[in-house]
Amino acid sequence: MEYRTLGKTRLRVSALSFGASSLGGVFKPVDESVAIRTVHTALDLGINFIDVSPFYGYTKAEQVLGKALKGVPRDRYYLATKVGRYGDSEFDFSAERTFKSVDASLRRLGVEYLDIIQSHDNEYGDLNQVIEETIPALRRVQKEGKARFVGVTGYPLKIFDVILSRAEVDTILSYNHYALNDTTLTSLLPWLQSEETGVINASPVSQGLLTNNELPAWHPAPQNVRQACSAAAAYCRQQGTDIAKLAMQFSVANPAIHTTLVGTANPANLQKNVQWISEPIDQTLLAKVQEILAGIKDQGWVLGRPENN
Repeated sequence: MEYRTLGKTRLRVSALSFGASSLGGVFKPVDESVAIRTVHTALDLGINFIDVSPFYGYTKAEQVLGKALKGVPRDRYYLATKVGRYGDSEFDFSAERTFKSVDASLRRLGVEYLDIIQSHDNEYGDLNQVIEETIPALRRVQKEGKARFVGVTGYPLKIFDVILSRAEVDTILSYNHYALNDTTLTSLLPWLQSEETGVINASPVSQGLLTNNELPAWHPAPQNVRQACSAAAAYCRQQGTDIAKLAMQFSVANPAIHTTLVGTANPANLQKNVQWISEPIDQTLLAKVQEILAGIKDQGWVLGRPENN
């Protein structure tokens, strides 16, 4: 496993990290004992960064993760969770809810402190409130010793421009913007590097677009993006490989992306993912897939408040 320095935090994090949303049954029902075994497998494979949220499974992911981490030495992993989003349409970025949320997460996770506490899916909130209330509240959490660093997460890249120009954060978590079909996060990387901001990339398979699985009904991708990604996946199958392998290798290959989150509640899948990133990328296959995706390259969608996109 390769390790990279997560910006100004100086945490040495695994290039591939564990996204614990799957532990909450976000994608499909999970067996708790298997989910716990998956977390232990991740740690045994050298993955040392775990990201979760009270939103995932409506606190279930944190509860299961807390059970999995019980008895595991605290210096074996870095742990991040979030505040601000608590349901599909439940958002609260107030300082009061932030303090309560952090304390509740610490109890569920069974730890005394978090390595990173993040304001979650800020595109659904008032960015002025996030800047003037949420982040200062998180800095207070940090001062109290309940978290070591503060970060922000979201989909529209615009939110990072707005927030980081007015507030200091240690990390950003961006999803769906550094993958085979969308690399728009690269436009921010020089600036993030100059600020020594830690870069966490989530969903290298674009929430299922770059897999052989049927897309969930809630997936926001337009039809032309779905069709292009489906064609790319079919081409990979014809070549005897899985597009998810290529997607993961592609995302992890950029050293400016400090860590890439992968979510699964299956130990075998996790072992496969780690094996994939240890293998050299097929440049010929990559070029052909990029050719298939060229017509929809960097085409995203609107999430959250229109003014935040």
